[in-house]
Amino acid sequence: MQSLENFLNQLNNLVWGVPLLILLFGTHIFLTIKLKFIQKYLVTAIKISFSKNQEGKGDITQFGAVTTALAATIGTGNIVGVSTAIASGGPGAVLWMWLTGVFGIATKYSEALLSVKYRITTENGLMAGGPMYVLEKGMNNKSLAILFAAFTSITAFGIGNMVQANSISHLLNDTFSVPSFITGIILAFLTAVVIIGGIKSIAKVCERLVPFMAFFYIIGCMILLIINYDTIPQSIYLIIKSAFTGHAVIGGFIGAGVKEAIRFGIARGLFSNESGLGSAPIVAAAAQTKNPVRQALVSSTGTFWDTVVVCAFTGLVIVNSYEWTKGYDGAILTKQAFSDIPFIGPILLTVGLLTFVFSTILGWSYYGEKAIEYLFGQKFIKTYRWLWVIFVFIGSVMTLNIVWSFADIANALMALPNLVSLIFLNKIIVNETKKYLWDGNIDMEEY
Repeated sequence: MQSLENFLNQLNNLVWGVPLLILLFGTHIFLTIKLKFIQKYLVTAIKISFSKNQEGKGDITQFGAVTTALAATIGTGNIVGVSTAIASGGPGAVLWMWLTGVFGIATKYSEALLSVKYRITTENGLMAGGPMYVLEKGMNNKSLAILFAAFTSITAFGIGNMVQANSISHLLNDTFSVPSFITGIILAFLTAVVIIGGIKSIAKVCERLVPFMAFFYIIGCMILLIINYDTIPQSIYLIIKSAFTGHAVIGGFIGAGVKEAIRFGIARGLFSNESGLGSAPIVAAAAQTKNPVRQALVSSTGTFWDTVVVCAFTGLVIVNSYEWTKGYDGAILTKQAFSDIPFIGPILLTVGLLTFVFSTILGWSYYGEKAIEYLFGQKFIKTYRWLWVIFVFIGSVMTLNIVWSFADIANALMALPNLVSLIFLNKIIVNETKKYLWDGNIDMEEY
């Protein structure tokens, strides 16, 4: 097991080297410039996302699509991902995560636009889309399409399954002494109940669960910040300074340079908001929408809520608690920060993480399923769903380091072909935006 962990760590360091970091963050900035800072339409996008419009072809509402995507993105990346980024890259990693989210809005918009534009209707009358169809139909590159679908089906078991189950099982064990295998059994059962019904069942649950869990968690973070309000300015200064200068050894924290702050900030930013990963566009393709741009705007709000809001709150809470200086990592670090709320702090965190984990497992099950459908057809979907349930249990009893390394590696391999398609098809993204947005009317009734 130790040999496997060492191998995965080495491979992780290789794939998440400077070239990928430049490609990912560079794509965010490139698309932001090409789209004339599409982030300025964020308020309009939020309004549209809550309209629950059912006009146009699709399987689920726009609200259902964005909540399902948010269910998949708002997960352990917002709690454990932020804490591991700080533990490995120092407080400065929080700023790089946040910037990845701000500029990543343009990338999330772009990949959703292409996914809706190139989506297809399957034999059973349901929509199918995502980067695999964009690569095949938009770029005429079947090989890259197959690679993306293969990486997605594998990545889903890491980022969307085992990492999620692993985090909640360890937290429940540490906080309430619940055996990991008990958590695994219960979580696997609940997952099976929902995902067997497919995307409509998943979206129905997510529409109700996501708003509650996000609001519940943010309230907990705000209480912590109010309790420790006097050190907030100092913590913000520390985050900004450390992002560009690194941070020396302090207490149990071993220290981190600028390179580590950038690397872990961007890597965990991708893990959290998935902008550039190519996952959220898969469910965006199932949305009922009038045109690709409308759904692209709705999808872009996912990155805003996930990273610009939720991750920012988590990062500020952890840095402001100074528990990171004591050598804690993972969910335990966040738990220590939440312990500042007497009695109910750990309970708030556990409930928040439990809902985050469950929703992410549901959302990512659909991503993996559509990748399998693209590769092998619909006959393997039921088998994949049951394998998904089994791996929820497996993830609950595995060690943290192996699971996180596996997820990071799979993320990188999945992102590469998707980023290639975004750069290659940037003119189509711009033209579609010009047609429906820049040359059109953004008025809510009209648009």
